[in-house]
Amino acid sequence: MSTDSMERTAVAATPRSRAKDLGGLAVSGLVTIVIAAIGGLATAVTIDGWYAEAEKTLLNPPNALFGPVWTTLYTLLAFSAWLIWRQPASAERTRALRVYAGQLLFSSAWSPLFFVLYEVTGPSALWIALGWIVVLDFIVLANIAAFWAVKRLAAWLLIPYGLWLLFATALNASIAVVNS
Repeated sequence: MSTDSMERTAVAATPRSRAKDLGGLAVSGLVTIVIAAIGGLATAVTIDGWYAEAEKTLLNPPNALFGPVWTTLYTLLAFSAWLIWRQPASAERTRALRVYAGQLLFSSAWSPLFFVLYEVTGPSALWIALGWIVVLDFIVLANIAAFWAVKRLAAWLLIPYGLWLLFATALNASIAVVNS
C-alpha cells in the first residue's frame, strides 16, 4: 500500500468535523495572507521610488505580473499547509509544519530587505537580499521534502513556489549586478 493510500485510509478513519476542516483552512489562509501583506507593504512603499528608477534587465517582467503570481503562489502555499495539517498527528507532520512556518517567516523578510533596506543602505541591500533569497531557496527545498514525507500532493503544490523563487533569485541577482 502506498504512503498516500495509507494516509487516505488513516484520514478516513479519523472523525473530523467539516467545521474543523474549514477552520483549519481559514487559519492557514489567514497566516499566509499576513505574510503576503508584509511583503506587499514593503514593496508598495518603494515600488514607485528607487525601484522605478533602478536599472532592469531582460529578466524583469512587468510590475503588473507580480500581484497575480504571488496571489496564486500564496494560495497554493496555504492549501498545501492545510493538507499537511489535516493529516494524522505524527512527528513527520509536526516537522513539516515547523519547516513551513520557518519558511514563511524567512520569506516575509525578503521584501523588506530588498525594497526597504535599499532606502537606508543603497545597492548593498540588493546583495543582502540576494544572500537571503538563496538561503530561502534551500529552505523551500527542505519544505518540499518535509511535505513529501507526509502528503505528496502538498509537496507538489509547493513546486511552483520553489520555481518562482529560483526566478526571483536570478532577478534579484541581475538587479544587484546592474545597479552596483
